[in-house]
Amino acid sequence: MASLVLEDGTTFKGRLFGASASVSGEVVFQTGMVGYPEALTDPSYKSQILTLTYPLIGNYGVPSDEDGEFGISKWFESSRIHATALIVGELSQNPSHWSSVKSLDQWLKEQGIPGLEGVDTRCLTKKIREKGTMLGKLVVEGTPAENILFDNPDSRNLVKEVSVKKPRVYNPDGNLRILAVDCGIKYNQIRCLCQRGAQVTLVPWDYPLDVCDFDGLFISNGPGDPQHCKKTIENLRKIVCVENPKPVFGICLGHQLLSLVIGAETYKMKYGNRGHNQPCVHKGTGRCFITSQNHGFAVDPKTLPKDWDVLFTNSNDHTSEGIIHHHKPLFSVQFHPEHMAGPADLVSLFDVFLDAVRDFKMGTANKSGKVVKERLTRHLAFHKSPKSEEFVRPRKVLILGSGGLSIGQAGEFDYSGSQAIKALKEENIQTILINPNIATVQTSKGLADKVYFLPITPEYVTQVIKNERPDGVLLTFGGQTALNCGVELTKQGVLEKYNVRVLGTQVSSIEMTEDRKIFVEKMEEINEHVAPSEAAMSVEQAVAAAERLGYPVLIRSAFALGGLGSGFANSKEELITLVTQSFAHTSQVLVDKSLKGWKEIEYEVVRDAFDNCITVCNMENIDPLGIHTGESIVVAPSQTLNDYEYNLLRNTAIKVIRHLGIVGECNIQYALNPESEQYYIIEVNARLSRSSALASKATGYPLAYVAAKLGLGIPLPDLKNSVTNSTTANFEPSLDYCVVKVPRWDLSKFLRVSTKIGSSMKSVGEVMAIGRSFEEAFQKALRMVDENCVGFDHTIKPVSEQELQIPTDKRIFVLAAALHAGYSVDHLYELTKIDRWFLHKMQNIVNHEKLLQTYNQDESLMPPEVMRKAKQLGFSDKQIALAVQSTELAVRKLRRNWNILPVVKQIDTVAAEWPAHTNYLYLTYHGTEWDLSFEESHVMVIGSGVYRIGSSVEFDWCAVGCIMELRKMGYKTIMVNYNPETVSTDYDMCNRLYFDEISFEVVMDIYEMENPEGIILSMGGQLPNNIAMSLHRQQCRILGTSPEFIDSAENRFKFSRMLDTIGISQPRWKELSDTESAMHFCETVGYPCLVRPSYVLSGAAMNVAYTDSDLEKYLSSAVAVSKEHPVVISKFIQEAKEIDVDAVACDGVVIAIAISEHVENAGVHSGDATLVTPAQDINHKTMERIKSIVHAIGQELQVTGPFNLQLIAKDDQLKVIECNVRVSRSFPFVSKTLGVDLVALATQVIMGEEVEPVGLMKGKGVVGVKVPQFSFSRLAGADVVLGVEMTSTGEVACFGENRYEAYLKAMLSTGFKIPKKNVLLSIGSYKNKTELLPTVQALESLGYNLYASLGTADFYTEHGVKVMAVDWPFEEESDSPNKDKQRNIMDYLEENHFDMVINLSMRNSGGRRLSSFVTKGYRTRRMAVDYSVPLIIDIKCTKLFVQALRQIGQAPPLKTHVDSMTSQKLIRLPGKFKLTLCSFYWGGHGVSFYDAIVFGICCLFIPPEMPAAADAYTHPPPLARILSPQTGQVQVVSHLQPSPFLHPLVGQHILSVQQFTKEQMSHLFNVAHTLRLMVQKERSLDILKGKVMASMFYEVSTRTSSSFAAAMQRLGGSVVHFSECTSSTQKGESLGDSVQTMSCYADVIVLRHPEPGAVEKAAKHCRRPMINAGDGVGEHPTQALLDIFTIREELGTVNGMTITMVGDLKHGRTVHSLARLLTQYRITLRYVAPKNLSMPVEIVDFVASKGIKQEEFNSIEEALPDTDVLYMTRIQKERFVSKEDYKACFGQFVLTPHIMTGAKRKMVVMHPLPRVNEISVEVDTDPRAAYFRQAENGMYIRMALLATVLGR
Repeated sequence: MASLVLEDGTTFKGRLFGASASVSGEVVFQTGMVGYPEALTDPSYKSQILTLTYPLIGNYGVPSDEDGEFGISKWFESSRIHATALIVGELSQNPSHWSSVKSLDQWLKEQGIPGLEGVDTRCLTKKIREKGTMLGKLVVEGTPAENILFDNPDSRNLVKEVSVKKPRVYNPDGNLRILAVDCGIKYNQIRCLCQRGAQVTLVPWDYPLDVCDFDGLFISNGPGDPQHCKKTIENLRKIVCVENPKPVFGICLGHQLLSLVIGAETYKMKYGNRGHNQPCVHKGTGRCFITSQNHGFAVDPKTLPKDWDVLFTNSNDHTSEGIIHHHKPLFSVQFHPEHMAGPADLVSLFDVFLDAVRDFKMGTANKSGKVVKERLTRHLAFHKSPKSEEFVRPRKVLILGSGGLSIGQAGEFDYSGSQAIKALKEENIQTILINPNIATVQTSKGLADKVYFLPITPEYVTQVIKNERPDGVLLTFGGQTALNCGVELTKQGVLEKYNVRVLGTQVSSIEMTEDRKIFVEKMEEINEHVAPSEAAMSVEQAVAAAERLGYPVLIRSAFALGGLGSGFANSKEELITLVTQSFAHTSQVLVDKSLKGWKEIEYEVVRDAFDNCITVCNMENIDPLGIHTGESIVVAPSQTLNDYEYNLLRNTAIKVIRHLGIVGECNIQYALNPESEQYYIIEVNARLSRSSALASKATGYPLAYVAAKLGLGIPLPDLKNSVTNSTTANFEPSLDYCVVKVPRWDLSKFLRVSTKIGSSMKSVGEVMAIGRSFEEAFQKALRMVDENCVGFDHTIKPVSEQELQIPTDKRIFVLAAALHAGYSVDHLYELTKIDRWFLHKMQNIVNHEKLLQTYNQDESLMPPEVMRKAKQLGFSDKQIALAVQSTELAVRKLRRNWNILPVVKQIDTVAAEWPAHTNYLYLTYHGTEWDLSFEESHVMVIGSGVYRIGSSVEFDWCAVGCIMELRKMGYKTIMVNYNPETVSTDYDMCNRLYFDEISFEVVMDIYEMENPEGIILSMGGQLPNNIAMSLHRQQCRILGTSPEFIDSAENRFKFSRMLDTIGISQPRWKELSDTESAMHFCETVGYPCLVRPSYVLSGAAMNVAYTDSDLEKYLSSAVAVSKEHPVVISKFIQEAKEIDVDAVACDGVVIAIAISEHVENAGVHSGDATLVTPAQDINHKTMERIKSIVHAIGQELQVTGPFNLQLIAKDDQLKVIECNVRVSRSFPFVSKTLGVDLVALATQVIMGEEVEPVGLMKGKGVVGVKVPQFSFSRLAGADVVLGVEMTSTGEVACFGENRYEAYLKAMLSTGFKIPKKNVLLSIGSYKNKTELLPTVQALESLGYNLYASLGTADFYTEHGVKVMAVDWPFEEESDSPNKDKQRNIMDYLEENHFDMVINLSMRNSGGRRLSSFVTKGYRTRRMAVDYSVPLIIDIKCTKLFVQALRQIGQAPPLKTHVDSMTSQKLIRLPGKFKLTLCSFYWGGHGVSFYDAIVFGICCLFIPPEMPAAADAYTHPPPLARILSPQTGQVQVVSHLQPSPFLHPLVGQHILSVQQFTKEQMSHLFNVAHTLRLMVQKERSLDILKGKVMASMFYEVSTRTSSSFAAAMQRLGGSVVHFSECTSSTQKGESLGDSVQTMSCYADVIVLRHPEPGAVEKAAKHCRRPMINAGDGVGEHPTQALLDIFTIREELGTVNGMTITMVGDLKHGRTVHSLARLLTQYRITLRYVAPKNLSMPVEIVDFVASKGIKQEEFNSIEEALPDTDVLYMTRIQKERFVSKEDYKACFGQFVLTPHIMTGAKRKMVVMHPLPRVNEISVEVDTDPRAAYFRQAENGMYIRMALLATVLGR
């Protein structure tokens, strides 16, 4: 260990590496992300302690010190390390690079330089930034700090120390003699001069200069204060200050010396400029260049003499970066044009200098008038720069969106489109957007001025252009869809005809990047190489090309997104299959040489119209080339490239982008040979892509926003960095963290899909994690992708070498298993070609996990450092708990006790060099200080996490809507989300964005730091709901519906019981855990049945079983899905209509309802169904019934905020399928179609605002139809079927005056084409054939040629429809050898003969075949998809489609009032004025000014009373809120309506559990549940007002006596206490007499007595009802009731549970009563007790007589795995005769977190309390520990009993 001590006393502790020496110097920071060997050997760092802001250093090791050309070291900048010490965040132990010969640690040891790692370098950087450069000393542990003195390098002449001692000549044959003054020269300056033909003589700093010795003079960089170089200044004056000086060029210190020579002044800067991303603007052209800098002194430009001028200015801090003489050849720059490390943007200054020298030598300098200043300006000018008059700002811009989300084109375009709209609005430009994706944020009100929900096809876009007459269009913000549409519009001449200018990148440039052949030619023009590849227009050409290139080859289709239709072919056969399919999508395929195993690197590049060009982010794919970048795990910035490679690829990127003339943003992908510097360009995307969204979020640089501004012709240097608000946007971000992106696949949702991943994209979403080490970010990301994964887990998949070589979606876990099994890194590298650096990092995780496992007996023995290291390696608490065999909360508690807490860091794009103004945050364990303070209160909103099938952009719309509404209401907001594709993770949407995990641990950490006003969980889909209960248990303030009720809706038993209570029907269902009982149930209710595992989102692993054999198959697959969870089987109702209801309620009072109906029959997942709203086919009676159901459920669940119901209707009967207490997928659709923003409404309600009820939303006269967007073409082999499992990846919606119009537009939006002439029918069952007869006749009458498979053809021919029969090719040929070969279905499909295929499978809806049997139907459907033929596979959709064709015919024309939505209404009134108004609300209905005029409402005054809406409901005032009881009147409940079942208990004694029937218990529990809610809502109850309870306890008690007293008082009654020690009992009064006396004063008596049977005896003398509160070792009935009530409240049900009782079962009256009472349910009992304390025989016999299974065990561990309820009891000291007997039994069974790891996730631990030591205190934090909740339930049960017994 060692410490860095600063002069102000601050100390940073860390681990020592390199040499073990204490040193001192000046502490400086450098923000470059690569180039540590170059920096350390740069003489300018002499005597400085160098801090690198990028945390991961040493990744590519240190190369050998070999000489390159001119005898100059190839890799280093001088002969040794000049920095005094190195400070880094993390040193790489295992470097990986082909050039590396040693590690950084070894090199520093050899050179005697110490290093310090494990320092919070960001904290140190901020300190230097704020205080200025400071002196510091690195002190090795054990050395007294005072022995090391602070060394101020500014006091010495450092130049003298680093300069050469005698002259040396380089490149003696050079034709120009350059004399270089060595003040600390970097080798690359010599190299740059020699490479340009100069002979360089290097001389010492104080060498006397003679004009005759050289043609030109060069002054180098160097360390320290220029004032110390007096001798150099004197020598230079003789050369410079003459009438006609020879050319002089100075760099860095050379620039400062030249300035001092001419009489200017220098000063020391606050902290200098050191890094590779300093933007410098050239005075004269205004162009901005990125430069490499390293200096602490600067020249004051105000002191320059009159004939000198500033040459460059730093656009961040506005310091002078260069000077030049007006006409003499003298100039110098402050930055390093020779780079090394850093960008080479201005290396051409050496050319200008040497040209000037050449001219001077030839004597042509003055004659030709070539003044260096003008020469430089000409050299740096961009000649194609647009003139300002050329650039007319557009007034109205059309933006093309990307349509429905599909694989390869997902939510990232919502983000880029909304950024573009934001940018244009800032410039006051009107925006028109076309995008049918209704779920996106960009299509919301308040963003674009007008949104058209229309297909993005040339036909529709033309109509919009005609209608709107925009003068500009943006094509690059809507993915490939928009790009292809834009290219088509240009070709058709539409844009030219209507004078629409393409903004940003021109179509010609787009075509260069899209057409492979042109692209290759363009690259050859600038001598860049593209991976060898050939374009082919036919199968034959493709085969020939592959022969020339050599197998394996990669096949790709041109003009496609996300590698559609691509793959590797290892042989001719594979090639032909692939190519044939590709030609279905495109006319040209590309055959590429395979570079599998090379590194794939990507750069994002930005360029403006004035040729300012930067690269914003570079990314490295962890997976080697051959896996599409969208399928790969990606890290940013690149980790294994050295400075040379990084900048080689950067320069190439800039060169390529300039050559292609791209304006705006694009990305370029490279293949880089892992063994050398060889690279190929793979492709350029001339548009925003998925990587751009990732890069924007990874760096904090808003690429889409900047690209939109550049498209308007704004120069890049004029834009501000939106994070710092002070620096320019013309810079390259430097990161001080590491980002890892991991894709998410949902392949399990599809039948028969291949899980291999490769060059075609299959992932449906992605996550991005941020950390200050790779391991931290990597493990975070793996958890983000799937909340059930704990991290880099070796238990998920077994080792399989094949899977390592041929990657699948789960390869990363196979890798974990292999590392765990002891595979070496080298062996794994051979198998996977994943760079060894990454493999070593993964190895670190596995090794640390093994270390953690050694503490699995008692985690508290672990040293805190091991825990801290685990957190730094990205382990979650849950993951640590698994390793040490403890529980998540026990680990959390331990971690907090040790003060191991995450710190919050900002992402600021500049590595802390400038203060940030936005709060874009992440958590890390590598750090010591927070980047911000937590003073103000915020509201926290949890986002939706990763896009997956079932949870996509629609939930992002809800989360963003919620944040916007909160901000409107004046709240500060916090967003937690980690999806880089979303708008919600855009840092200017909220006040604080935490880009981190949505898990209990992280949300809780943020909550504890921020202490917000509350958390809103209902806006992010299912993910936030999953952690609701855990957060609630930790006392978090959850806003909206209480988590208890969320659980009531999600727990099947509770929900079902609730529906029964309020009389709403549901399909019959049962939870079963074995096949036998499942079969029995299915036979009882009748097939078909729906089989599903418990707790699902979007129906994972659900299925419909039609027969016993189906059921067996599904059960075997479902059991694999969830080990602990049994399956739920419910009756599947066929031929029913499904209805979706979205609603908002306030305290249970429903205020808005939106109803949509499914087109398909019930059984198609609602995410895959076609939705229509407002509903068209629901009659008035059903509507009313739906409304009453919604009201009842809302009331019962006490909903505050959004909820969604799914119902099925059949024969006028309504059944409820499920209820989600959160927003649903259809919220954006109904909000936008019906014109009421449900999310805004819900947000107001959640925050306690009063809102006007809206009632049933009727809409605005248009019909909306939402259609799913499928991505089957991406998923090779997946069967195209609709069922209860969701398979669509996105959705689109369009509007119409009727549903037919809307449905056709929506279908066209998904890429469907209206058929021209040939239609193929293949229809399964007879029933479907008959139902479709009129539809088929309609198709015939519309003039289509109908073809059909044999069976279908026969049927329709019989019914007089003209159909041509076509056969299947799949039959055996041998049947009829002599038959002529007829053309079959396959041939027709291959020739694209059919325009549409209608294929309805035999199976009824919902079912999915699990068999591998390939049906003809499957082959047809799959081929239709592979050959891009429009396909319809649902009978109801077929009918709707054909009906629409009949009514409307072709594509419906655009109707502005139907298809568009505007943010303002614009009305031109007659005359000269116009009004712009937003809608105002009248009784909850938007009545716009326009409607008012049209409908003749008098608008001159607003009536003081708003008229109530016709369908508004009358309701009681809103109930008092859980969080904030309303002031004023609180409702009082004065009586309870007892159920008739409870009448027998009124006025009776409650003495024994045997009095209760199961029905009575159930009703009593319902009463208790209701009372519990009333108490929690702080409602006062007067049910027992005026009644008195006598509390008589002859034995000590805390809970029973207090809860009875509290119960009586909460019911409005009062209590009289009787105490044995102060009563007449002391005088000998008998129990009977005392009881009789008390019954004179009280209405009910509660009695506890130590003697068994005493209470029963006393009851005989009592006139009033008596309740037994425990009699010795006999009965304790109320405890047994509350125990069962607790089981029911915690687990939802008692039936089917296994209950294990532990402890003193002999004396425990609680377990006696409980065992008796439990016999009323189907359960299993287990006993664990000391030998002589087992359950009494009479109880065991009684339980056995009821047919209940009982088992005995010797330890908790044995009984635990199958236990649902663990009932612990204490060993009762007071029941023992001797102390010895008690001691013998004491402490045998103790429950610890360690034991709890063997328990189910949904188990509960109960204990009647008091406890002694049988449950360790650590278990209390476990969410399964229910004993204190059990004690609370005691009060509610006793309230229910008292209310019943004293009922009227």
